[in-house]
Amino acid sequence: MVRDRGENGSSDKVGTICRALRRAIIEQALEPGAKLPEDALGERFGVSRTIARHALGQLAAEGLVELRRNRIAVVATPSWQEARDTFDIRIELERLVVRQLAGRLSKAQLATLRGHVDAEDAARGGPDAVSIRLATEFHVLLATMTESPVLIRYVSEIAYRCCLTLSLFSRPHSSECAINEHRLLIDALEAGDGEKVASLMHHHLDSVAERALVAQAKPRGRDIMDILAPYADMTPAPAGGPGRKRRLDAAE
Repeated sequence: MVRDRGENGSSDKVGTICRALRRAIIEQALEPGAKLPEDALGERFGVSRTIARHALGQLAAEGLVELRRNRIAVVATPSWQEARDTFDIRIELERLVVRQLAGRLSKAQLATLRGHVDAEDAARGGPDAVSIRLATEFHVLLATMTESPVLIRYVSEIAYRCCLTLSLFSRPHSSECAINEHRLLIDALEAGDGEKVASLMHHHLDSVAERALVAQAKPRGRDIMDILAPYADMTPAPAGGPGRKRRLDAAE
């Protein structure tokens, strides 16, 4: 029993690091190509290098991190063509999601979705990175509502990969378009028209790609210990409730 608790504890710590790094990547605090040293991660999160290595391996499986020779890990850098292909695959996956959900969402689920979009609207005018994170969480929330482990896994992973794209190839633009498109998706889901909502999702994600795949962002170059300080102290809010924070006890 003691061994099981130790294994569960290690798993919790790996999950804690993954959530923190994932959010730092989504919010563009860690830009593509940024190095992720095991010793620095271990020190920041109060864990062994082995646990940090396991977390990096999990993020590599998700496509957010690249593992290079001599155990060097960096934030993944998608090429232009990879970015476009990723969005194309995401479109097909999320068309499946909304077809499954059309006409089947409860009032509580619809309210949760609309509450999330309200949070997106409230974030307008703030940092672009926060708007990008909230927009991504909306799509992950939709996938979660299918209760399909396969769709949840693959939509989550590919949505996070698209965040890398948004941090690498981008131009300034208002988040108003995406917010309005999210509201239209919810209305179509409530109406139960599977083909219409699938078409709306296709148009929405294609438009996101067209708005995003424009120019390469300039590297910022900051120390990883400083970058990860806020992410090591707090976990991201769950998809249904942006803004809530708690201490990372599992990392201690």
